[in-house]
Amino acid sequence: MSMEEKQNQNAGQPENKAKIEPVIRKDRQLKYTGNILKIYEDTVIANGHEAHWDYIHHDGAAAVVAVADDGQLLMVRQYRNALDRETLEIPAGKLDAPEEPKIECAYRELEEETGYTILDVRTAQEYSEKHIPGAINIANESIGTEDIPELPDKDQLILVYCRSGNQSKQASEKLVKLGYTNIVEIGGINSWPGETVAGDK
Repeated sequence: MSMEEKQNQNAGQPENKAKIEPVIRKDRQLKYTGNILKIYEDTVIANGHEAHWDYIHHDGAAAVVAVADDGQLLMVRQYRNALDRETLEIPAGKLDAPEEPKIECAYRELEEETGYTILDVRTAQEYSEKHIPGAINIANESIGTEDIPELPDKDQLILVYCRSGNQSKQASEKLVKLGYTNIVEIGGINSWPGETVAGDK
C-alpha cells in the first residue's frame, strides 16, 4: 500500500484521543515563607494517581520600560544572587501589598531604582484633583531663589509637568537658575496618555 493510500485510509477514521482527566487538588500546605514568596505543597489527584506538587506564590510585581525622547532605554544594574553577578535590566520591583495598584508600584520602582523625580508644578488643588502617580507637588509660584528641601539632589533627573505646558517651562527655567542640572519638561497633564490618580499623594 502506498503512502498516499494509507493517508486516504486514515482520513476516514475517527481520531483516537486519550481522555484527559482533570487534576483535583485535595490539600495545600504552607512549607516555607520567605521575604518575597511562599512555597506550598499541594496534594493532587492527576491521571488517577495521588501526587505531591510544589506551588510557589508571589504577590506580584511591576516593571517599567522607560524610553527617552531619543529612543534610548533606561536600564539599571542589579545584583542577582541566583546568578552571583550583576545583570542589566529594566526597573522593576514587587508590590508592597497584593492590592496595591501596579501603576503605583511601577512609578515607585522607577523613582527608587533610577533616581527619577516627577514634579507637578500646578497648584495644590489641581494636584489633588488629578496627578501622575508618584509625582510630588511644588507649585510654580513657590519656586523662587531659595533651595528646595524636597529636591536636595541637584543632579538627579527631574521630570516637570503642569496643566498645558506653560508653567512647566517657567518652572524648569527657574530650577536651572537654582543649579539643577538634569531637568526635562514632559508637557501638560492634559495630554498625558497614562493613568492619573486623585488625592494629596
